[in-house]
Amino acid sequence: MQKLGMGQAVNQALREEMHRDPGVFIAGEGVGVSIHVNPMLPTHGLLEEFGPGRVKDTPVSEAVIAGLAVGAAEAGLRPVVEIMFNPFFTLASDMIVNHAAKLRYLSGGKSTFPLVVRIKSGAGFGAGCQHSHNLEAWVAHCPGLKVVMPATPTDAKGLLKTAIRDDNPVIFIEHMGSYFAPPMPVPEEEYLIPLGRADIKRKGRDLTVVTWSGMLGAAMGAAETLSREGIDIEIVDLRTLTPLDTETILASVEKTGRLIVMHEATRTGGFAGEIAAVVLEQGFKYLKAPLRRVTGPDIPVPVSPPLERFYIPNADDLIVAVRELLP
Repeated sequence: MQKLGMGQAVNQALREEMHRDPGVFIAGEGVGVSIHVNPMLPTHGLLEEFGPGRVKDTPVSEAVIAGLAVGAAEAGLRPVVEIMFNPFFTLASDMIVNHAAKLRYLSGGKSTFPLVVRIKSGAGFGAGCQHSHNLEAWVAHCPGLKVVMPATPTDAKGLLKTAIRDDNPVIFIEHMGSYFAPPMPVPEEEYLIPLGRADIKRKGRDLTVVTWSGMLGAAMGAAETLSREGIDIEIVDLRTLTPLDTETILASVEKTGRLIVMHEATRTGGFAGEIAAVVLEQGFKYLKAPLRRVTGPDIPVPVSPPLERFYIPNADDLIVAVRELLP
């Protein structure tokens, strides 16, 4: 095993896939220039290794980046483009939502449109609401798009390699805080992780917590605290929002009888609502208590550090919710 940070794991996946397939290229704002001098960041060193023909810095226009991706995919290449912050995806949404997501369907499955849109997400950097809002539920609502949100370096590498090889558009969302988290073990041999398969990061018997991306660390911290009180919670890391692994969610809820969904995005219209609907439709008989959501509040992400800390759900918020659900 090697030890890598999240950005390093993404970098390694990109490098391996670019060596494997000459049709894979990278484009985005600052993916090759000085913004990535930090070796912990995802595209560090790729320009020097592959040259400007395959690592392309673009104008500051998300619409242009998305148009480049759709055109290149339609021409038979496998673009991996970067949108610098999650809210900026709205500027790229016409090409991705109205074209990339629908072109394979409109061709009757005769055409493939393999492209990956990497998006940085997450609050906690004082960047304000126009850079920090989490839009995964909005993107997951669009048919034809696969949505991936890894929480660990191992998952990020394996899922990104799978996404690049997929013949459909994949939205790959990386939490920025994960770039600077302590490195974790990552297999050195090649491996792929299938899309649409959740992972049980911690087994438990008393309550199920479903989460993803940056909230996994908070959930694991809460589980450690609660274990000292004799409370044993199971943590399901979705990894992929669409396709959604309903089987793993329902099996866990059947075992524990209680469910909390935790995500950083705002509550109203958040993806927790979709998970709640699935469980109520298919697993209501398993529930011993009402399900709960632990989410960001329905406000724009504040720029003030104290207010931003209030906005981001944390382990203490989850602990309170767990105690309220248990007898």
